[in-house]
Amino acid sequence: MRELTYVDATREALDRAMARDPSIFVVGEGIGARGGNFNTTSGLYTKYGPERLCDTPISERGFVGMCAGAAMTGTRPVVDFMFIDFILDAFGELVNQVAKMQYMSSGRLKMPIILRGAIGIGHSAATHHSGSYYPIFAHLPGFRVAVPAIPSDAKGLFTTALHGDDPVLFLEHKSILFNRGEVPEGDYAIPFGQARIARAGADCTLVAIGSMVGKTLAACDKLAEEGVSAEVIDPRTIAPLDMATILESVHKTGRLLIVDETFQPCGVGAEIAAQVIDQGFDDLDAPIHRLNGAHVPTPYSPPLENAIVPQESDIEQSIRDLLAE
Repeated sequence: MRELTYVDATREALDRAMARDPSIFVVGEGIGARGGNFNTTSGLYTKYGPERLCDTPISERGFVGMCAGAAMTGTRPVVDFMFIDFILDAFGELVNQVAKMQYMSSGRLKMPIILRGAIGIGHSAATHHSGSYYPIFAHLPGFRVAVPAIPSDAKGLFTTALHGDDPVLFLEHKSILFNRGEVPEGDYAIPFGQARIARAGADCTLVAIGSMVGKTLAACDKLAEEGVSAEVIDPRTIAPLDMATILESVHKTGRLLIVDETFQPCGVGAEIAAQVIDQGFDDLDAPIHRLNGAHVPTPYSPPLENAIVPQESDIEQSIRDLLAE
């Protein structure tokens, strides 16, 4: 199997879908001839031209509203926000139109729109270019929210998004965009709501999201030298969330740690913990632990960035603390 970067894998999925389906088009700032800030559309402008790779002004609410209308007519817009922070300028369109239109039309109107962008802290991007926001969109009915962690999942989940009828937040952590991994050739799709067991184990369950998956696996490799057997679950999608796989793992291990870069208050970890307590309380041998990024605006300084994001050493210590309960 060949290796591709994360961004190459999503671009391959997009290219294949655009070649088959002329209703798919991409809008965003710099996604035309320049190929996108993160090379998400590199080379596609030459193949498909300016009508299907549409550079936009800095007018997020305007082009999100335009794409919502286009989706209702049967086309399939892909909105590339560069940094997902810019999606906030279109929040009214997203919450009151994109998320609700299928319900408001009794299913007569579909909303096959993909809203993609880079998330996460790193590279001195500072507080206006480092958000993730998936807990907010998972809270809102109508959205599907994908946060793939490896290139093969990025391609498979993006393919699913390109063929669905629902609005999808497709969120790509900028620190892993150029990570390489094995990616199958040809077409394949990964269903939403199906978690990946990234590492099997018996002593504790670790649910890691996005960029935290790689760091958590590295911490587990180190602890394995001491005989610790940890199971790592990558949810892949936040909405829908595969609680069945998490509950099955907790039933086996009796311990749960959730590792997430985003803020702890009202976060995804709180939702997972609440559902495990509700449905799997008798399986727990210790309190549920959560490890999150600091609840502060993102600083510009690289040392301060590192200080507010869970690192491999922090995850290792959190696992030790969990096992000591």
